[in-house]
Amino acid sequence: MVVTINIPDELAAEARARGLSPEVYVQQILAQQLAVRPDEIQRPRTPQEIRAWLDSLAQFSEKIPPLPEIISREWLYQDHN
Repeated sequence: MVVTINIPDELAAEARARGLSPEVYVQQILAQQLAVRPDEIQRPRTPQEIRAWLDSLAQFSEKIPPLPEIISREWLYQDHN
């Protein structure tokens, strides 16, 4: 793939300071950003792992108070002065 970009003066100066052409410097930056380390690769979750995660989300759901039939401004701010 070939990508053409306008290189800002600061980027060109940084490349020169490192003794590189702007093209090579940008390639190095992109390679570092795109590098995928093995520990960052996520495998698909099993149905059992998904179920355990969903159960953990619902763990304290019985403590959530029921909503009123009509949600009013007063109800929203009942605990605020």
